[in-house]
Amino acid sequence: MYLMAEPAAQTVALAESLKSLGLTKYEALVYIALLQASEATATEIHEISGVPRASVYPVLERLSQKQLVSVSNTSPRRFNPERPDDAIESLLSSVEHDAARAKTTLNRIYSQSVRRARGDQELIWSIHGGDHIRLRLLEMLQAADESVRIIFYWDHLKGELVERLLSLKKEVKIDIITDGWSGPVQGQINVLVKAPPMEIQREPVTNWQAGCVFIVDKKKAMVVMGSKDEGFTALYSESVGFVRFFTMYWNFFLNWG
Repeated sequence: MYLMAEPAAQTVALAESLKSLGLTKYEALVYIALLQASEATATEIHEISGVPRASVYPVLERLSQKQLVSVSNTSPRRFNPERPDDAIESLLSSVEHDAARAKTTLNRIYSQSVRRARGDQELIWSIHGGDHIRLRLLEMLQAADESVRIIFYWDHLKGELVERLLSLKKEVKIDIITDGWSGPVQGQINVLVKAPPMEIQREPVTNWQAGCVFIVDKKKAMVVMGSKDEGFTALYSESVGFVRFFTMYWNFFLNWG
């Protein structure tokens, strides 16, 4: 016995939702048809779903493999759908598993490609916008193995920066040159407070240009420049020359009286 078929528009919308969970159009239509029928045969499913008769059995076989359909041992065979709650949970689990596997593989491909592409080239990357810079910076710091050197004048990120630094491995040596520091100095962080030049001090806080340098493991460097009014831009590189130049810049500030 058939239940009343769902309106065509609703069936199409449901099929699109199920496609986003990994089903094909025909698989989605057959599963929806099964929810509207009681122990339907392949012929009945064809009539309800509109899926071509020749495609119904292959589709039912795939749905059975995905544990969305059970099959009777009668002749003709009859098919029942799994409960929607269980079916959706199963599909979500499969999507999450596939996504995790794809993420691992893609990251491996990406890291190998980056290493091959860089080689001995002196590549310097431009990064624009505070949010993009922040994410790339925090990712760069998290990968530190030996040392982090920072010249820092970017107040609104200071709390998050310190939190990320404190999460690094204990053997990572962290040195910060900044214009001011409030609160205790924690963990393996060493702070050297140096006031900015007088011409910067005279400027209103909302207008002066911020300049920050980050050097990780003496192999990677990021330089951030900009202002609250005009936005921020960063340069990032792992080139030897770029890192060496800003290491010299770091040493200049370190020895600046």
